[in-house]
Amino acid sequence: MYLYHYGIKELPFTLTPNTSYFFGLPSHKEAIDVLSTALKTGEGFIKVTGEVGTGKTLICRKLLNEIPDNFVTAYVPNPYLTPAELRRAVASELNVPLTDHSDQQEFTQRIQQRLIRLHQENKRVVLIIDEAQALPIESIEALRLITNLETESSKLLQVVLFGQPELDEKLALPELRQLKQRITFSYTLRLMDTDQVFQYVRHRMQVSGYRGAEIFDQACCRLLFKASKGTPRIVNILCHKALMLCYGEGKQKVSTKHIKLAIKDTEAASLPNNAASYFLAFASICLVGIFIALMFFKEQLV
Repeated sequence: MYLYHYGIKELPFTLTPNTSYFFGLPSHKEAIDVLSTALKTGEGFIKVTGEVGTGKTLICRKLLNEIPDNFVTAYVPNPYLTPAELRRAVASELNVPLTDHSDQQEFTQRIQQRLIRLHQENKRVVLIIDEAQALPIESIEALRLITNLETESSKLLQVVLFGQPELDEKLALPELRQLKQRITFSYTLRLMDTDQVFQYVRHRMQVSGYRGAEIFDQACCRLLFKASKGTPRIVNILCHKALMLCYGEGKQKVSTKHIKLAIKDTEAASLPNNAASYFLAFASICLVGIFIALMFFKEQLV
């Protein structure tokens, strides 16, 4: 596409969570610090929430890639599962054989045996669930029962939940209060500010191999921030479209015109309503005028 035009080796703004592009936004660093601290304790549930497109899956992948060697991980990326399906998914990830007709009791026995063996090998087991807001209530309760497995001194299984804010709403339900009490660490991802958008865009261009003058200047990044509200995924979409438009014109530097056209072409992005801004400005002028007129009329009466 435009790789040769900009002298880059790969597309810098794809939507696939690629850990080689991890920027280390303050919010992302704090989330990883919370996860690292929580995993060292070895107990309870850990919860990381954030709006759509804020980088939860990227942090999840980074955790999976960099978790210490003494951890055994089970990863469930699509948790819209019945309790039985969830148990099978966990068993499969931990290499626990189950028959076609395995029930809750058989699953519990086999999974406990596997967890105890790993514990004896000084291994710690963590179950990581992405998009956890999709877990049905019955499956969340089944998940809680799985984590009841323990020795006299420690839990045999930790759980990390990554989810959208809807996860918090679900965990606030009365029937899930037992699980909510077991959440020992939690973190909510924040959106980027204007300067972070600028640094984020520059970082991704550099990782892709770009070594020239700044393609996205501060003015462009201010527009990107306003239109995306600081959401990384939307920034990626807008930057990709802006680069395509710039390439189509044979130019090397993205302009605010390219950004505005990209915004217009993206449903998830929008700029503040100018008409509303003009109305507020007009209303303010009218109020000032009325105030001056009233003051003049008052002086005339005196």
